Amino acid sequence: MKLHEYQSKTIFAKYGIPIPKGRVAATAEEAKHIAEELGGRVVIKSQVLVGGRGKAGGIRVAKTADEAEQLAQQILTMKIKDLPVRKVLVDEAAAIEHEIYFAITNDRAAKKPVMIASAAGGVDIEEVAATTPEKIIKVHIDPLLGLRDYQARDIAASIDMPRELWRDFGKIASGLWQAYLDTDATLAEINPLVITKDKRLMALDGKMMIDDNALFRHSKLADIRDIDEEVPAETEARRYGLSFIKLDGNIGCMVNGAGLAMTSMDIVKLFGGEPANFLDIGGGAGADKVAAAMRIIVSDPSVQAVLINIFGGITRGDEVARGILTAMDEVKPKVPMVVRLVGTNAEEGRKLLENAKMITAETLADAAQKAVAAAKG
Repeated sequence: MKLHEYQSKTIFAKYGIPIPKGRVAATAEEAKHIAEELGGRVVIKSQVLVGGRGKAGGIRVAKTADEAEQLAQQILTMKIKDLPVRKVLVDEAAAIEHEIYFAITNDRAAKKPVMIASAAGGVDIEEVAATTPEKIIKVHIDPLLGLRDYQARDIAASIDMPRELWRDFGKIASGLWQAYLDTDATLAEINPLVITKDKRLMALDGKMMIDDNALFRHSKLADIRDIDEEVPAETEARRYGLSFIKLDGNIGCMVNGAGLAMTSMDIVKLFGGEPANFLDIGGGAGADKVAAAMRIIVSDPSVQAVLINIFGGITRGDEVARGILTAMDEVKPKVPMVVRLVGTNAEEGRKLLENAKMITAETLADAAQKAVAAAKG
């Protein structure tokens, strides 16, 4: 789950990371009032969950409160990468001397969090990483020990930070690590962390991504989720407790079990097809859950056939079959359906489906071949 800049910076501030004075506004009039409180010179920043806001015109500097109102009005009518701007952050403008990139994320290869910094911070950090990777400093953090003071000092020295700012940088590094840890984040990023002309460190921008699997521990964060950038089907799937990811193929897949789902997708590819989604209905799925999964799959216009692969252990085959038939009655799909049922009450489930004139199979290879053939037909 991605957090907006204003949400991320609010979390940063709780951990002692200095941020500019400012508030979020949903209207141009609100933006004007905030600018008046801040003294007139402000930065108006669109709040959308994509990069490249500045280059798209979604970040503007206003010299007066009236200008802030005008710019906010313009930005609030924009779409950036097809996402509508619903709010703007009105921040006090900062006098910037130098920009630094600073973040913590997961390093899956090392199986540890990694703190990343670069003296070449700012909007083109991706280009820096691609063309001059030696300018990117990385320090791995032992999750059992946490961030050590010497690691923050090593980073400060490596990016040539003025020595008089090392102590403040250490506090920011410690705060960012604690924020990352406490929220179960997969990314906590400050870009840029700036040195101001009066020699202070300040986080001008912030970005956080929270592990979806940990949101049950963070109900307040889950409540502020912005679904604008999400695929609607993924939002619907989450409502029913389904694990769903939209893909680019033409064969919809509904499976119980993540490993079985991956295998099913691989076998579809083996026989010349392309999976349109990953969808795991989980164990013990009832008819209502199966029906919801079916609605989500067939609502995708790119789906030309559906492969349903169910291994009945906890999940009963006859219950799945009834869910499929319920969904068929509700959705009335116009694409062929191939069902492979194995395990608990599989024979009863297959009979129900065969009586409804659906295509069935006993092996996954047979089911995948039938689904690919049906999609081509």
